Order: sequence, then C-alpha cells, then structure tokens
Amino acid sequence: MAPPLPTEKGLALSQDFRDLVHSLKIRGRYVLFLAFVVIVFIFIEKENKIISRVSDKLKQIPHFVADANSTDPALLLLENASLLSLSELDSTFSHLRSRLHNLSLQLGVEPAMETQGQEAGAEKPSQQAGAGTRRHVLLMATTRTGSSFVGEFFNQQGNIFYLFEPLWHIERTVFFQQRGASAAGSALVYRDVLKQLLLCDLYVLEPFISPPPEDHLTQFLFRRGSSRSLCEDPVCTPFVKKVFEKYHCRNRRCGPLNVTLAGEACRSKDHVALKAVRIRQLEFLQPLVEDPRLDLRIIQLVRDPRAVLASRIVAFAGKYENWKKWLSEGQDQLSEDEVQRLRGNCESIRLSAELGLRQPAWLRGRYMLVRYEDVALRPLQKAREMYSFAGIPLTPQVEDWIQKNTQATRDSSDVYSTQKNSSEQFEKWRFSMPFKLAQVVQAACGPTMRLFGYKLARDAASLTNRSISLLEERGTFWVT
Repeated sequence: MAPPLPTEKGLALSQDFRDLVHSLKIRGRYVLFLAFVVIVFIFIEKENKIISRVSDKLKQIPHFVADANSTDPALLLLENASLLSLSELDSTFSHLRSRLHNLSLQLGVEPAMETQGQEAGAEKPSQQAGAGTRRHVLLMATTRTGSSFVGEFFNQQGNIFYLFEPLWHIERTVFFQQRGASAAGSALVYRDVLKQLLLCDLYVLEPFISPPPEDHLTQFLFRRGSSRSLCEDPVCTPFVKKVFEKYHCRNRRCGPLNVTLAGEACRSKDHVALKAVRIRQLEFLQPLVEDPRLDLRIIQLVRDPRAVLASRIVAFAGKYENWKKWLSEGQDQLSEDEVQRLRGNCESIRLSAELGLRQPAWLRGRYMLVRYEDVALRPLQKAREMYSFAGIPLTPQVEDWIQKNTQATRDSSDVYSTQKNSSEQFEKWRFSMPFKLAQVVQAACGPTMRLFGYKLARDAASLTNRSISLLEERGTFWVT
C-alpha cells in the first residue's frame, strides 16, 4: 500500500517550524550583538568611574568640575602598549584638555591685566615664542638622578621663571592602578597640567593642592622655597604672623603664596623652566612640542642605575624595606616583583632616550640627553651646553652659583642638598654598595646602562677600585 499523502495541516506545521528556526537564528544574532554592546558599555563605564574620582575631588571648587587622574612615580605602560592605543586614550581624555585650558576663567577673580581680555593674557607666551625670544624648558628626570641640583642651573637665572616639581600635587591628590589604561590616562593628565603651567596658568594647580587655596592664597605649594621666582617681589607678600607655611621660602619670610601674583610673575619673565620626575614617556609630550604657543626644549637627565638605587634606598628607606631585608639577611633570591619593577623603570627611561636620540621630525633640535656624571665632573661646561641648547644666554650669576656650589669643602647631610663637591660626590655609591646589589641592577638594567655608557663591574674589587672607571667617555647627546 502507498504511504499516505501529507495533509495540508502537516504542511503548515512544517512551514511554521522552518519559520521558527529562522526566527531563532536572527534573534541569536541580535543577542550576540547586544552582548557585545553590553561589554563595550561596561568598559566605558569603568573608565568613567576613573574620571569621576577626580571630578569628586574638584567639586570642592564652586561652579567648577574637572576630570583628572594620576599614578605612582613608577608610571609604566603595559609591555605591549602601542602608540595606536595611546592615541585612542588621548581622544578619550580630550575633554580634559579643553577644561584645563579654560580653568583660569572658571576659578573666579582674574589678574588685573586679564580683566581686559583673557585671551590676550593667554596669548602673550605665544607671541613671544613666535618672535623667537621666549623659551620653555622641561627638565625631565626620575628621582635621585641629581635633578634638584641641575634644576638650580635654571633657577638661579633671574630672567627664568622656574618651578620645582609642581606635578607632585597631582600625584598626591588622586590614586589608582599603575598599569594599563589608567596609567596612560595619568600621563595624559600630567602632560595637560604641564602645558598650562608652561603657559603661566598656575590656577591649574589649585584643585590639586590640599587643603584648597582660598581666594587664590595657599601655604601648601610643594617646595615653594626651591623656586626663587616665588620668593621674590612682588610674589613675596608681607609675612603674616601665626600663619604656618609648610614649604616656606629659604632666605626671607613671606606671606602665603598668591597664585595670581605668581602667574603674573611667570608672564613677566623672559623664559619658563620646570623640573618634573613624573613624566616618563617622551612620546606623550609631542602635542606640547607641536603647540605653537610653546617653544619647548626637553632635557632628559639620566644617572647610573646602580647609583640611583643606592641613593633611593637611603632617601626612601620605607619603600625599600624588602631590598634592605634581602641584603641584611643574606637571602639567595630577591622578590621577583622588585626586580621586575627595577627593570621596568630602566626600560621606560631607555625607550624615551632612544626615541629622543632618533630625533623624529617632531622632536628634531628639541631634545637633549644629559648624564648626571658629566654634569658632576664638568658642571660649568655642561651648564653652558644646556643653555646653548635651550637658546638662552647664560649669565655670570649662574656661573658664580655653580662655582660656589660644586666645590663645597664638605657635603651636606641633607639628601636633597644642592651644595656638593660634585666631582667626588657622583662616585660615592661605589664604596658602599654590596656587589650582589650591583649585580642585580646590572642584570636588570644592562641595555639601559649600555645605551648611556655605564660599564659593568666584573667583581667586587673592580666596583670599589677608583682607578677603574665605570663611565665611558661620551660626547654631547644632542644634534642641532
């Protein structure tokens, strides 16, 4: 018997089943798409939380909200970070740059010269730079490389407005992860604050000073006394009794710092110089180099990594307890995390220096690499080279300071002192550093040491033998 023919109802059910399957496929695609969108929004929300942390801090100032973030001095990118990812982060934080640019307009009373037109005040550095007279100098270094000493070369010249580590306030105000997008975002914030400072907009620091300034007056600007320009007339206002200033001027008694007067003093000087140990990636500075309002010169100061570590163990003893414990207890292995951190610091410095020495088009003639050891051995010669590179005439005032402060009969016990017998000071670490500590540094920082011309010590005897130089002779690390 022949099989029964399908009924119309059966055909309809079969068609409905196919339609159902087709519908489920389409819905499945939408579900995958929606899942992707949700993941993207989660990532964006995570970054927004980073920004909101700083917004909460800045809400202390009436009618003003700005976004910022920061990180530890050991700021490092992920090992495989690319310039493409950095440009994407740059666009993510583009709104921050515009807010920082207009910060001085939003903080209240402005200097008298600016009440006639804010833009005119902001453009003064631009006009001078365009005329080829105003220079902006960034001394880019890391901690314990002699940057305070070298920074004095610019601080002692009367026509230069010099700031000592203003980015310290940003680092102390906000904290979060040291790596990845957060670390790169921090570098962008450092850069944008730095730009405003070079343009003499000192109001940009106010949201980061704790406690916040009142009517643009503060007693808490970090190391005010290390900037002559902040302790001279008219910035040095009459002393106020019973007002404690944490970082007071060294040679005279002044009232609380008036940020408005400081900004006016900055604009009145011929040049601006700034020291920073919190800028690590040279590539982040490209927008500043290309900014038509700035005529930027970057001096990267480096030092033998063995000397840097020896100095940090003394100056920052609390942060190096693991190192001291390893040395004192005779353990075979040092924590791998400590070694990786040391290696990462060295690599960060080396990569920036390699970029600078390649002299890409945007950096050509604007980068100079200086070894602290060369400055210590020939301070006046290196000062002349740095001033020549910056395009600023060196005055007898600076030369006299160098002569008096590099030939001290005895070194100060202050780890931050700038008075030294510099030709003897730079090698003192060799006679106190255990050889096994030197070996760790040489293994972790070998490529960096080779680039800068620091020789490896083969054994303990060669480390402490003064007749064996650990410094290769190098010429000037810049090309006009």
